Amino acid sequence: MKFLINTPLAPKPVGPYSQGNVYRNLLFVAGQIGLDVINGGMPDDFHVQTKNAFYNMKSVVEAAGSNLSRVLKVTVYLTSVDYFEPLNEVYFKFFAENYPARETVVVAALPKNAKVEVSCVAYVREDQ
Repeated sequence: MKFLINTPLAPKPVGPYSQGNVYRNLLFVAGQIGLDVINGGMPDDFHVQTKNAFYNMKSVVEAAGSNLSRVLKVTVYLTSVDYFEPLNEVYFKFFAENYPARETVVVAALPKNAKVEVSCVAYVREDQ
């Protein structure tokens, strides 16, 4: 059985999808961009967008009853390869050790003129 995850601590989806889905013991988090949860705005600064995107992803993970230490894989989309090193500066603040698998893809554009989008797969229960 699939369970939908939606939390007011992350921005509402900008399209027809849920913030996350849990199937058995796996959580699949939809792409999160750097929208500010409080005012709905998109900051221009890459570091701020990236922090917001990871906080938004973290909120969905926690709403499913998990945490960042249980993230198995992260996918990152960037609008410029020049953002790769600044991404890592922020990434280290969210994942300090036992890093999840990660892929980083450079794309032409993202929704709402975002510079970064992140998603992940995490486990939510060890008993299954």
